[in-house]
Amino acid sequence: MKLQGNIVDIQNKRIYKGEVTFKNGIITSVIEKAHNVNHYILPGFIDAHIHIESSMLVPSEFARIAVKHGTVATVSDPHEIANVLGVAGVEFMIENGKKVPFKFNFGAPSCVPATNFESAGATIDSEAIKTLLQNPDIKYLAEMMNYPGVLFEDEEVLKKIAWAKHYKKPVDGHAPGVMGDDISKYIDAGISTDHECFTHDEALDKLQKGMKILIREGSAAKNFDALIGLLPEHFLNIMFCSDDKHPDDLMLGHINQLCARAISKGIDVFKVLQAACVNPVKHYGLDVGLLQVGDAADVIVVEDLKDFKTLKTYINGELVFNNGTSLIAPVVFKNLNNFNCETKVVSDFRFESSTAQIQVIEALEGQLVTNKLIEKATIKNGNLISNTNNDILKMAVVNRYENKPPAIAFIKNFGLKAGAIASSVGHDSHNIIVVGASDEAICSAVNLIIENKGGICAVSDSKEKIVPLPVAGIMSDKDATTIGKAYAQLNTFAKQLGSTLNAPYMTLSFMALLVIPSLKLSDKGLFNGKDFKFVSLEL
Repeated sequence: MKLQGNIVDIQNKRIYKGEVTFKNGIITSVIEKAHNVNHYILPGFIDAHIHIESSMLVPSEFARIAVKHGTVATVSDPHEIANVLGVAGVEFMIENGKKVPFKFNFGAPSCVPATNFESAGATIDSEAIKTLLQNPDIKYLAEMMNYPGVLFEDEEVLKKIAWAKHYKKPVDGHAPGVMGDDISKYIDAGISTDHECFTHDEALDKLQKGMKILIREGSAAKNFDALIGLLPEHFLNIMFCSDDKHPDDLMLGHINQLCARAISKGIDVFKVLQAACVNPVKHYGLDVGLLQVGDAADVIVVEDLKDFKTLKTYINGELVFNNGTSLIAPVVFKNLNNFNCETKVVSDFRFESSTAQIQVIEALEGQLVTNKLIEKATIKNGNLISNTNNDILKMAVVNRYENKPPAIAFIKNFGLKAGAIASSVGHDSHNIIVVGASDEAICSAVNLIIENKGGICAVSDSKEKIVPLPVAGIMSDKDATTIGKAYAQLNTFAKQLGSTLNAPYMTLSFMALLVIPSLKLSDKGLFNGKDFKFVSLEL
């Protein structure tokens, strides 16, 4: 196979007219050669940290879309399905990914459950981590979200890191807002990356201490604008990632979009491509080609080096995307799930109170962090209720693994004027999370999720819509186009109910993520992520 075009040689920082030859999936020559072809040939893009599950697609379906945008590989943390199904969930992701020509690089989920303050569907202890890391399909120890456990030298946490060191596999970090002496101790424990920086100063502090920083731009957390100014100077130690990307966004673009945005800011193309293509291969030791003789032929052809519109994608020399069409075939798989709770009644969501003030979660557009607000309570017949005029809405987290009373809190900035939205995608334990304008709507939305054994939904007085997620309650068994359209329609319905958030379901899914400050809600109660303890809703 021979490809002609403008060869983008990232290593030597030059672009020249040439020809790439590959045979049996391996590049056999890269030579200068005159021709009249104007497109560009470069290594494929890599998402350096993503939870495939957040696309609501199984790996094989994710791959079919990702190659359209020139992505040839991901560094994938199967943390979400692991919290539902344990090691069996990790094995499902690996095996499903192997059925398509795409380079998934899965890690061993380090925090299952993410904390002891929530109910997950499984536990992966240090012995299970050891077994996973022995598997050559496991490339690294995935994000160590329990940074307090590292700082306070929790024995089980340190054992997991020790096993990663033993098997010479990198350890990914997760330390939002941690700086100074604390981040030094975290790094000294053996943790080499962080994708959670949300300010320039935080990322710079970590870079100066030797960490690799991943610039994240997902469907909910968007840190590109805050961090991209670091790329020109620190391009050897920066990568791009999505972390979590919903299906409608994935249909539009992937790492190619971040490259285009970086170029539009005047950043040198070779520095941008170093972050997008080269650094993940070097850091994680990935079996992904970099357009060198002897490398795997993981090559993309793009229209230009401005928008990075992908024309062709090759993985191991196989053409997997060609001029608008993904050539990866769908695969058949068996659904796995873990859903064991019964339907609820409206009174389950009643919160008896006579308090004057309550602590309220403030959701922030484009961020996983939240603020803590003190707001006036709205009480009717002794029940704390939503106040749509002030946008103080009742939310609940319902344990989906066993029958337990719902945990109740209140949240601002969802903007619903009527109805409710709910999801069984609730990081990290994936219990049911719901926000609504009334207890009745909240109950209806939760029951719709339970009856379907997983999904995302919205309900009003007259209508209900659900996108079922029968794979672990977090992924669809449908193709990307179908799920992408259904998700987009549901997103529109949520906004018709009044939601002012750009991605209400993605934001909702992180409101139970206790390891990211400040206030969050688990199935066990309202939680302060700064102090790492439960707090009272009532003041």
